[in-house]
Order: sequence, then structure tokens, then C-alpha cells
Amino acid sequence: MDSATPFDSDAPLGSRRAIIRRNPDDASEIELVEATWGSNPRFSDGVAYRFVRSEGHTFPSHRCLIPASEFHMTVGDKRYRVTLDSGNHFYLAGVWEPAMGEWPLCYRVVTVAANPEVARYQDRHGAIIHRRQVMQWLDRTVPEIDLLETPPARTFIVKEIGARAVQPMLAL
Repeated sequence: MDSATPFDSDAPLGSRRAIIRRNPDDASEIELVEATWGSNPRFSDGVAYRFVRSEGHTFPSHRCLIPASEFHMTVGDKRYRVTLDSGNHFYLAGVWEPAMGEWPLCYRVVTVAANPEVARYQDRHGAIIHRRQVMQWLDRTVPEIDLLETPPARTFIVKEIGARAVQPMLAL
């Protein structure tokens, strides 16, 4: 039901990706659809937003999930891969917007304050929804405040992408 692939936070606006949501025409169905990343700029003074902060917001409808095996971040000229310490795939909490005019179905990623491993590189990251929480997010059966939390320390493993392994000198 999902296609967990790396999520690149630096992907260009308009990148397309699979999202999981309740079918708006039949709420008893969960569907996997392709959507464009970023909100319709027509409704926000020409700016397309790709993220929405969790603090101070409620998400009573149009919730979705973005399947991910990891997420990527760029700091200066270095890129990093962030995976769950458990090695499991996960979902990023998101909200979708219907297609309007020329703008297609789109989504934004809900963010939380960065946990200790990621905070060394950036202030925020996508809200992590674990597999056991999928229906809680989609069906709003658990308060948002309980799902949209900063993960505790030792949740992630952060590795530089493209870094070469350093072989220690052998003592003879």
C-alpha cells in the first residue's frame, strides 16, 4: 500500500510523489495517489508553501501520509541521510489540497521541532508517523498533540551522503 522511498527536503517545488489519504468520494477507502509538493501559489501571494508548522494548527480534514524510507537534508555543501534507528520505514504527516484550476492535487509536510540528532543540523523536520499510528492520523482518533511530537533522542541515525569511509591506519 505504500512506496517508501527517500524524501528529499530540497526537491524542487512541484515534484510529484505518492501520498496516502482517505478517498474524498468514499471515506471508507484509503487510496494511494500521486500529488504535487507545495500549495497553490495563487492563494498565498504567489508563494507556494511546502511545509506547515504543527504548532498552533489543527488539521481536522485533508490529512495524508507521505511514505518514506529516510529523509534527506542539506547543510551548506553537505547532504545528510536521516533514517530511523530501528531501520523501519515511516510516514511524514501531511495535508493535501484538491486540484484547482491549473494547479494539481498537492500536499504539504507538517513539521515539528527537530529532535536532538537532527537539531545539530537544522531546527525542524517532518512529523514522523509510525506504522502503528497510520490510522490514528488519517482517522483523527488520537489528539494531534499526541501524534505531532518531536521524537525523543536516539530516534534517528544521521549519516553524510557521499562521505567516504575512513580506514584507520594499521599498527604494525
